[in-house]
Amino acid sequence: MIRHIVFFTLKDPSETPEIIDHLMRLGTIPGSTLFEVTQNRKADLFGNEIDVVVYAEFPGIDALHAYKKHPTYTDVTNIVRPRRELRFAADVEG
Repeated sequence: MIRHIVFFTLKDPSETPEIIDHLMRLGTIPGSTLFEVTQNRKADLFGNEIDVVVYAEFPGIDALHAYKKHPTYTDVTNIVRPRRELRFAADVEG
């Protein structure tokens, strides 16, 4: 199993609900066994820069690669990329 975790900071945090709506469309792409998009509650004592988190699980790396090639992924990326400041991603086996 591959856990795909992506952290976003937004240029305008007031757009968080709209960005979450766009990112939720990624959950319609076949292949993930679990998909979530959440707003960071910013409750950490030391770092609260992250605005949005995407968490997805895939049965294997091939399913993750197929997900990233899907037209919906490209469409959502084209909408979200110009509105984000930073994006950090981790793909870990679990």
